[in-house]
Parts: sequence; C-alpha cells; structure tokens
Amino acid sequence: MAFVRLAILLLVLASVGQGSVALVSAQDPMDSLQQVQDAATSESTTETNGPAETVAVKGVADDASIRQRLSMIYDAAAKAGWLTEIDVDLNSGIVTLKGRADSEEHRQWAENVARKTEDVVAVINELAVDQQLDLESTRDVVARSLNTLWTDFLVRSPLLLAAAVIVVLTGLLAKLSSWTVHRVLDQRGIRASLKDLVYQFTTIIIWIIGLLVATVVAFPGMTPSKALTVLGLGSVAIGFAFKDIFENFFAGILILWRYPFDRGDFITCGDLTGKVQQITIRNTMIQRLDGELAVVPNATLFKNNVDVLTSQPQRRVRIICGVAYDENVEQAREVIKQAVLSCDSVLGKRTVEVFAQEFASSSVNFEVAWWTGSKPVDIRRSRDEVVEAIKRELDGAGIEIPFPYRTLTFKNPAVAEAVANAAAQ
Repeated sequence: MAFVRLAILLLVLASVGQGSVALVSAQDPMDSLQQVQDAATSESTTETNGPAETVAVKGVADDASIRQRLSMIYDAAAKAGWLTEIDVDLNSGIVTLKGRADSEEHRQWAENVARKTEDVVAVINELAVDQQLDLESTRDVVARSLNTLWTDFLVRSPLLLAAAVIVVLTGLLAKLSSWTVHRVLDQRGIRASLKDLVYQFTTIIIWIIGLLVATVVAFPGMTPSKALTVLGLGSVAIGFAFKDIFENFFAGILILWRYPFDRGDFITCGDLTGKVQQITIRNTMIQRLDGELAVVPNATLFKNNVDVLTSQPQRRVRIICGVAYDENVEQAREVIKQAVLSCDSVLGKRTVEVFAQEFASSSVNFEVAWWTGSKPVDIRRSRDEVVEAIKRELDGAGIEIPFPYRTLTFKNPAVAEAVANAAAQ
C-alpha cells in the first residue's frame, strides 16, 4: 500500500504546474492525490508572489477547505521525505507555508502546488531548506567529473598527439630556417646585427604559426580568427602586465636595426665597460674587462648614454710627463717625442703630439698624445710601452723627472738651526 501511495505521489509531482489543484473534501489521501493528478491538466508557469489576476467573490472555497486539501498533499509529500514539520496557514486565501524542505527544488514545488490551488490569492513561502553534507553524493559528483575528464582526454588524445607532432615539426622547421637564413645572409655580406634580427624574427614568426596550427588541431572548435580575436582582446592586459618585456623587445629591434654597436664591440654604459658578446631581442650580453658576464636589458642601453670604444679602429691616448725646471724645455720635448715614435704600438707616427701644458708645483708638465688600437687591452699595452720608453730616453739624455719638493721657512732662527741639526744627524 505504501508503494502504491508513493507511485501516486510521484505522478502528482510530475504534473505540478499543469493546472489548478481542485478542492475536494475527500478524507482518503489516496483519493485526494488522484483528484490532484486529474485536475493538473494545464501547463505550469512561473509566477511572481502577488495577488491573483482576478479575485472571485461568489462561490469561493473557505480557508478551511483549502487548508485541508493542501495539508493532505503535503502530508503525502512528507511521507516521501520531501517535507518535514509542514504547517499550512490560511487567511482570506493567502497561504503561508512553514516547515522544512529537503531541497530547493521541493521547496519550490510546495509553493507551486499552493499557488495553483483554486481560490488561493497569494503564497508566502517560509519553508527552510535543509543543508546536509552528503559525502557519498559529493564523491559521486567528483567521480563523474573525473570520468568525464578522462573520457574527453581519450577522445581528444589523437588530436593532442597530432598537435604535439606539429610542435616538434615547428621546432625542426625553425632550426632549418635559421640555418638557411644564416647561409643566405652570409653570402650577401650583411652585418652580424642585421643577420641576428632577421634570424630572430623568422624564428618567432614560424613558432607563432606552428603554435596556432597546433591549437586549431587540438581544439577543433578554435579557429585562427577566434584565436586572433582573443589575442586582440587580451593585448591591452598583456601590454600592461609585461610592459618591461615589450619595452626591451622593441629596444632590441631598434638596436639591431640601427647598428649603434655590434657583436665584438667594446662599449661603456655607466660604470659598465666590456665586450658585446650577443644581442638578443630582449637583452644584451656584455663580458666585463675582468671576465664577468653582464646581462643588460636592451631598454637600459637604449635609454642611456653608451660609449662605443671600438667604433673606430684607432683611439687617441694621452699622458702627462713632467721635467725639472732646470731642464731645457725644447730639448725635453724632442726627447719625449722620439721616445714615443720608437714604440711599436704607436700608430700614425705623424700624429704624435707633445705640448708643454703647465707649470706644476715641481715640474714643467708635457701633454703627450698618440694613436693606438681601440681595444682596452691595446690602450693599456701601448701606454705601458710609451711610459717605459720616455723614462728610458729621459734618463739617457740626463733630463731629470722631478719628484715634489717642499721648502720649510721658520721665522725663529733657533728653530731653523735645530731642524737643520736634526736633519744632518
């Protein structure tokens, strides 16, 4: 009997919202549920909680009849476990539902049943929904989700494998294109920085096309136009998030294109001096004079002053050389000049210059200038050779290179005599 009642109740719930629930005074819940099923013939629609479109005046069912009919239906639902502690309160056709429902769906069902009952003007739904932790149901949901993911992976595995093959082929094609570009540009004698720029641009374009094709193969719903649309919509956010990266990227392009310096050049930027080892799209590798490798962002080199030490094959070097006041200035100048000309590291013999510069505290100073190689090691080697030659020639000519003199004057003769005696001892 309980099974029959439950079956009838399910039929009633399946027909919820298909019409108004007829009011009868039958005492048997089985007959009441059957009458509800027979009366539910119209399609259910969702209505707002408010007064009815028309309110009848004559032949209206009293509140007791409505309460009795709804109570019979809700009692049957309570036996199925849908409702608990259900209480129906009526006042002039306004139904107030109190109690608890086991789900939001059954709470809404109870409201719809009361709303579709004849002569009900409005429904106030105060049913609370039981919040229960169903670990078994949660486990089933997780299992279904994982099973769906695994099934989708198995379905898409051939597509993913094809996309992986495309990525591998893209890498091989990028290497082949780089080799071809280097071969072609080497035959044309193009400078190294421009070759690097063409090579890096070619590699980037090939990778972009390859990844786009792999994406379309792995995800059939994705098209190149959709991918480009997504890229366009996200470009602003990407630009703000990776502002420094894009700044270095464009600075690298300008450095490679405008050719301010190239691989192998010695440059100075701030307190950094070294040899340019490699220029990439994002940064430049510079080997310091002490052997350390410095990785400098291209934007730093582009926005700051950079001295290219090897932009020309030769550089002028200057030193200061002093002779004593007792020496002949013209003779000293000639001796110094011949000493510089005798050095192997001095380039452009006609450009050696020796000028008397100033009267120093202990000597007459000469400015000595000559040309040598532009690399830092060339300059250090040439300066060492020139200083050694000047010292040797001045000593050979008997010309004194003075050290600083200091003269002390004492107003008190006794103090001067004591200092002289101390120095003599």
